[in-house]
Amino acid sequence: MPTRLLSRPKGPSRGAAPNNSHSLISLPGPPAPYPWAVNEMPTDHRPAKCVRVLLAEDQGMLRGALALLLGLEPDLEVVAQVGAGDVIVDAVLTHRPDVALLDIELPGMSGLDAAALLRDQAPDCRVLILTTFGRPGYLRRAMEAGAAGFLVKDGPVEELAQAIRRVLTGETVIDPALAAAALGAGPSPLTARECDVLKASVDGATVADIAAKLHLSESTVRNYLSAAIGKTGTRNRMEAMREARQQGWL
Repeated sequence: MPTRLLSRPKGPSRGAAPNNSHSLISLPGPPAPYPWAVNEMPTDHRPAKCVRVLLAEDQGMLRGALALLLGLEPDLEVVAQVGAGDVIVDAVLTHRPDVALLDIELPGMSGLDAAALLRDQAPDCRVLILTTFGRPGYLRRAMEAGAAGFLVKDGPVEELAQAIRRVLTGETVIDPALAAAALGAGPSPLTARECDVLKASVDGATVADIAAKLHLSESTVRNYLSAAIGKTGTRNRMEAMREARQQGWL
């Protein structure tokens, strides 16, 4: 069950000593290591050992805002920011973050595929997925890729900061409603190759285009498309691709 933070009353005026009698409350899970409000602690009083965070988000404005907000936390430090999925592994190996905060839909490589690579190449780095799309299929794939948590972007930044701390202690942080939906939805019916063919169908690609891109015969591509259409209960490949994306299977 994810952390739920209750906002504390407005803190003392600037320069006053923090009042710890109204600390942030974490339900459930261990208490936050720094119960005072973030803006009441000068940044030069950071603890000696901060949690090192890598942030992967393709929207520059959002990436910068997240980095700024997380940087205000006294025990968190954003050590690297990337805007594409295919540079995540190199960035993690270079900067050695404790936690990698990954969006899913990234250019170059999805955050889910990057998470699977990090599981093998940087097993000490905990992965927390942060996405706009709370799709059951995405959650299931994230867990299969070794992610330690899955959050949607409409939550408060305090909840995100606490989730970063919790995954570092070995916990798994998932929204309970989304977890229940993922269990009810079941696994994707599509094979990996059927997913590849559907992904290659974007922007009106022809069967010949898909065959050339995936090094398959055109008849094989048609067979995969037909199977995907049948499994998704749709009428054509474009509908099949949209349905698969909506379910989080692609």
